[in-house]
Amino acid sequence: AGRKQRAAARRKAFSLFVKAKEVPAASRCSGGAEGVRWRCCRQAFEELPGIHRHVALHHSGDVGRQAGLAAGLAEPRGGPGPAGSAARPSGHPCGHTEISWALPDTSHVSQQDLTSIILFFLNILFLFAYLCHAVGSQVGEVLLYYCYCEVKDPEKLCAWQKALCQHLHLTGKVRVASEGINGTVGGSKVATSLYIKVMLSQPLFKNILCQEDFKSSAGGARCFPDLRVGVFKEIVPMGIDPKIVSYKETGIHLSPQEFHREVEQYLSQASQGQSDTILLDCRNFYESKIGHFQGCLAPDIRKFSYFPIYVDENLELFKDKRVLMYCTGGIRCERGSAYLRSKAVCREVYQLKGGIHKYLEEFPDGFYRGKLFVFDDRYAICSNEDIISACRYCGVLWDQYKLCSSQHCRQLVLTCPSCCNKGLTACCPVCQEKELKVTSRASGQTLKEECECTRRRPRVPIEHVSPRMLDIGK
Repeated sequence: AGRKQRAAARRKAFSLFVKAKEVPAASRCSGGAEGVRWRCCRQAFEELPGIHRHVALHHSGDVGRQAGLAAGLAEPRGGPGPAGSAARPSGHPCGHTEISWALPDTSHVSQQDLTSIILFFLNILFLFAYLCHAVGSQVGEVLLYYCYCEVKDPEKLCAWQKALCQHLHLTGKVRVASEGINGTVGGSKVATSLYIKVMLSQPLFKNILCQEDFKSSAGGARCFPDLRVGVFKEIVPMGIDPKIVSYKETGIHLSPQEFHREVEQYLSQASQGQSDTILLDCRNFYESKIGHFQGCLAPDIRKFSYFPIYVDENLELFKDKRVLMYCTGGIRCERGSAYLRSKAVCREVYQLKGGIHKYLEEFPDGFYRGKLFVFDDRYAICSNEDIISACRYCGVLWDQYKLCSSQHCRQLVLTCPSCCNKGLTACCPVCQEKELKVTSRASGQTLKEECECTRRRPRVPIEHVSPRMLDIGK
């Protein structure tokens, strides 16, 4: 009997997994893919046997975990209880009581509300309007959040998180580690609302995670190609063992209002050449290029894992200084400020709680100018009309990123429509030349070489104290 129940649970889980990969009927005609009925792992499937084979070959583990979750939710370990007894609200496999495995009840929610099925013309509208939050609730939203806490079993948290996102038809990226969780997910507003509710009710995050920790912006499931949930050593890749530099040693958190006052005072003093403060952008160069706080120091680094080396190489710059740090959502400042404090050179280290996201909610026309870079298919969201960056080729003001057109390169490039129409779509002349060679080859062989603009940039710049850093008008 037990074997039959498990088999039935697996069949149901398999069916639900396939169902979650369906392409909404209203979207099947987009891009000329009339016959496409399912999408998974960036592949399109027109026939049921095809998606079945794919799931059986590549997602057997996911189906098995969902089947186990379904069995655990329906029936506590040890078999069903006496007739009329209340079912356990959430199971705790393997005796770990810190993780609730419950999934939200969506029986009262229509499929349309959960997946935000909309007409094709609304999807086109979304492409043009999401940057300035002009899309209505039908499109949905993107959530950004993190929570530092001690996780005894990251694998189990990862399995539950994947099941939860699939259950709510969410896409995006979620990183789980023994130090916590970091996620950015997109879906309908109904789905994201349910996601927040379940996350806040998760015992593991109780008294740590709160409603204000979720930053939202206009978007939806279409902002991500798929769902990726995994276990990592760090929930933000700084490249240093969390046991060596812990989030518990972070800097002093400032609310958006407090940070705004600090920046105002800093800019006033810096304009008179009297400031003992550094306003430090912890993000990568391509993020700060299209938007940053006035008067900030924005390191010319390509990855956050270069930040510790940047600090080491520029320790004299931070000596006896008050440092105001900021990043997109606050998570990089947690570890970044801890690393800076570990060097014992700064007088004080502060960080913007909630990051630029929360600051812009309260000060859309404050001291942050330009766009806010985001790590999804939107690339940027805006709160003001300022454009502070330029087209890579002609120099006209432009701040909308595209991927380099060369197949071997994954760099982002700022190229305006006029230059795009001229075929200037690569990040540098070398990539542009390689793109022409690749497209002319019948074999379509892809080159795998480092881009010129990456190779020429110093991995970690050495800063020199100069008026350039305090150029308030820049």
